[in-house]
Amino acid sequence: MDKAKFIYRCNDCGKEYGPENALYLCPECSAANTVNTPQKGVLKTVYDFKEIRASVSGFGEIKKRGFIDLLPVEDLKSLPPLRIGNTPLYQVTRLNGDQLPFRLYLKDDSQNPTWSFKDRASALVSAYATEHGIDTIVAASTGNAGSSLAGICASQKQKAVIIVPETAPLAKLTQIVMYGATIVPVKGTYDEAFDLSVKASEAFGWYNRNTAFNPLTIEGKKTVSFELYEQLSYRVPDRIFIPAGDGVIMSGVYRGFEDLLLLGITDRMPVVVAVQSEKSDNLVRNINSGEFTIIPSSTIADSISVDIPRNFYMARHFIKEYNGETLTVSDEEILAASRALSAGTGLFAEPAAAAAYAGFLSCLKRGLLPPGSGNVVMLTGSGLKDLKSLSGQIRMPGSVYPSIDNLEKLVQ
Repeated sequence: MDKAKFIYRCNDCGKEYGPENALYLCPECSAANTVNTPQKGVLKTVYDFKEIRASVSGFGEIKKRGFIDLLPVEDLKSLPPLRIGNTPLYQVTRLNGDQLPFRLYLKDDSQNPTWSFKDRASALVSAYATEHGIDTIVAASTGNAGSSLAGICASQKQKAVIIVPETAPLAKLTQIVMYGATIVPVKGTYDEAFDLSVKASEAFGWYNRNTAFNPLTIEGKKTVSFELYEQLSYRVPDRIFIPAGDGVIMSGVYRGFEDLLLLGITDRMPVVVAVQSEKSDNLVRNINSGEFTIIPSSTIADSISVDIPRNFYMARHFIKEYNGETLTVSDEEILAASRALSAGTGLFAEPAAAAAYAGFLSCLKRGLLPPGSGNVVMLTGSGLKDLKSLSGQIRMPGSVYPSIDNLEKLVQ
C-alpha cells in the first residue's frame, strides 16, 4: 500500500488521522462541542517535509510542480479550469502625498473569478470532490464563500447548495443564483446557517465546504503565502494585515509560511495582524481570555461578522506560537479606509477587506511600522460585493442640463 501523501492532525489533542475518508473534525475533541462555543477538533493537514526536501530542490522547483507537493490533491488537473490565485501585488510608495518610510504592498485578491479570496479555498474543496467522485457540495455563507463555491462548482459541473442568512448582501446572493446553485436563505444568523449545513451533510451525504470545519479550506488559502514570497523577491514580509472573522484566512496565511519554514526555504515567520471590527470582535477579544464569551455582531462588514469564530482555537494557537498581533477598528474607520483606498490607489474593496487597510492606517497613525519594514495588506473582496454598506459614503450630484456653464459649476 502506498504511503499517504499527508495526514490530518488535531489542533487540540494532537491525534493523527489518515486521509482515506473525507474527515472534518477530530471525532474525540468535537464530541464535546456545543452550539455556543467555537468548535474544537479542527484538523491541520501535515505533509512529510523531510521527504519533500529530499525529492524536490528549493522553491523554484516546488513552484514549477504547481505546489502539488504541498496540496492535499493528487493531480493539478482536478483543480477548476478558472484562473484562481496569482493575483496582483501593488506597491504603494506615497500616502497623501508623503513618501512612506517603509514598503507597503496591497495584495488584490478581488481579481479571483468570483471577486474574493474565498476562491482559493473553494478550488481545493472542489478538486478534492472531483478526485473522490463527490457530486454535491454544501456551504453556509454570509455571501462570499457561497458565491465562490457556486462559481467554482459551475466551472466543474458540480452541484452547490448554499445556505445564507436572508440579510446577506444582494450582490452576493445574485452571484449565487446566476451561477446556478441552489440557494437557501434562512431566517437567522450565519452561525445558524452553519449548523444547518452540517446537519444537511449528515442527512444527505453532501460534502461540506464550511471554513475550518473542512480542513481543506485552510490549505486552499495558504497558497497566497507562496505567491507573496515570490512576488516580494523571495522575502518574508515583516507584517501582513488580515481581516479576521472565523480566523481561517489568518490560519491559511500562517500555514503557507509555516510550510516554507519547515522546508528550510525561509528562516522566519511574518507578524500576522488580525483586524476585526469593534462591533464584531469575538475572535480577538477572546484570544487572551480564559473563558470564551460572545457579543452579538452588528458590523457593516458582513464577511467578517461572526458571533462564533469556528477556527478560534487554531487561530489563537498560531498567534501565540508566532507572536501575531490583533487589533480592532471602528466601522467608521472601515468605511473611511475603503474610501481612502479607492481614491488613493484605484482599488475598490468591500468593507470586510477594507478592515485590513483600516488596521494598517491605525498602526501607521500610532507609529508602529518601523522604517524600512515590509508591510502587506490583504484585500480579500471587491467593493462591488456590498454596495449597500458603502451607500453612505457616496454623494451623487443632481443632474444638470448639458451646458458648459453647468459643467464648469460642477467641476469647480
